[in-house]
Amino acid sequence: MLKFEWVNNMNITQSIKTRIEHLCQERHMSINKMCITCGITQSSINNIINRKQRDVSLLTIVKICNGLTITLNDFFDDEIFKKEIEEDI
Repeated sequence: MLKFEWVNNMNITQSIKTRIEHLCQERHMSINKMCITCGITQSSINNIINRKQRDVSLLTIVKICNGLTITLNDFFDDEIFKKEIEEDI
């Protein structure tokens, strides 16, 4: 189980950005295609990718998961999040 209260907000946002990019790469999908598939505006994802948005809503992550047919657990079950938690503890 992940304990997000230990994770620095900036680090988690960077990890979410990286995870989104990796999921797109794994699926040979552009960010734009992912946005269309997930029902998210391109500007919302661009704000995450370009670090203009410091907080990423759970609803946005849920939409990504639903669009890519993965669970929230699948999204966060990645070494990048485990690394961030270990560094912050």
